Amino acid sequence: MLDGLSRLEDLVLRTKELGMDSLAITDHGGMYGAIDFYQIANKHGVKPIIGCEMYVAPDSRHERSSNNKSPYHMTVLSHNERGYDNLVKLVSKANLEASTTSRASTARFLSSTAKD
Repeated sequence: MLDGLSRLEDLVLRTKELGMDSLAITDHGGMYGAIDFYQIANKHGVKPIIGCEMYVAPDSRHERSSNNKSPYHMTVLSHNERGYDNLVKLVSKANLEASTTSRASTARFLSSTAKD
């Protein structure tokens, strides 16, 4: 619906108003609203789909690519509880190992960890 600051309850209520039964949210580089979203969506009978807009470095997170490929965003959604657990690990690893200039994951790491 939007890219930006939105009240979670308003999004969930609008989802129901439009006759939809599920809603996904993603934060940029984190999962800051995931727990609140999960609780609010369940309270209103909407299936929460939790995700993250990951920052992805094509080659190395720590070195500039020799082929001048720029980092890009990838929307990653969890399909089930196992997928949510894997997403938490991905986001945590990216943020814990972040350099001062980048908190991107590599495409290779994302594909090796992607399950559910």
